[in-house]
Amino acid sequence: MNKNVKILTLALTALVLISAVGCDKLRARDQLNKGVEAYKNSHYEQAIDHFQEAVQLDPSLVNARMYLATAFVSQYIPGVDSPDNLRTAQQAIDEYLKVIDANPSRDQKVNAAKGIAYLYLNEKKWDDAKKYYRMASELDPNDPEPYYSIGVIDWTACYQPRMEERAKLGMKPDEHLNAKNKDQKKVCDELKDKNSPAISEGIDSLNKAIQLRPDYDDAMAYLNLMYREKADVECDDLATREEDLKTADHWVDETLRVKKAKAEKAAQSQAGGITMDQGK
Repeated sequence: MNKNVKILTLALTALVLISAVGCDKLRARDQLNKGVEAYKNSHYEQAIDHFQEAVQLDPSLVNARMYLATAFVSQYIPGVDSPDNLRTAQQAIDEYLKVIDANPSRDQKVNAAKGIAYLYLNEKKWDDAKKYYRMASELDPNDPEPYYSIGVIDWTACYQPRMEERAKLGMKPDEHLNAKNKDQKKVCDELKDKNSPAISEGIDSLNKAIQLRPDYDDAMAYLNLMYREKADVECDDLATREEDLKTADHWVDETLRVKKAKAEKAAQSQAGGITMDQGK
């Protein structure tokens, strides 16, 4: 008899636990819905509270974590290095990482990787940003945006130190580093050694973005800039420098051509939406 009572007690306890878990999941979804509503109305702090409550009630609710990370991003101010702002960025990154670790859908994982990369990009943590843009491109090889972003990072990483060194030499914007000048030759060699991997990766990444999106004018504009980076460190090979500058000019022309075509298409679309009053 005592054995039967014990079994019944265990069964009832298990039933209560199952019921409690089920209730928590329902409450979590209610908090998720409330958070989404607050987010849509731009009440981000309220949304964060609801999403945090949702993930506490149901840690497996991936959508709640995605929304929580997105709400933190909405509170983040790019370029501001205050402790509170950096803390907000890290909170978003932490939630995105939990999404990635939760074996989510491909789209959720891609968006989480992009979210992390975006935050690291704005914090100027180039290597970390590229790591997660690469993760996104591996998950979705047909998405041109991560390739474009890597190209932008590579150009930024090359451009800033090159311009700093040129400024130290007192060079004008239209001057190229000259191998016949001892000081400029030294700087050129150092920059070429330092920047060549990023220049090569950037050119490859931007070309890939354009292959995937042939009218990607932003990628074309940066490809022009990247070839100018390459040209300026070709101090010992003037022929290659000239070819790089011609290629850069080609991408300027392509950028303008595509932008013009897009503008004309937009104008035609707007014109097509105008209906004349036939009664007059």
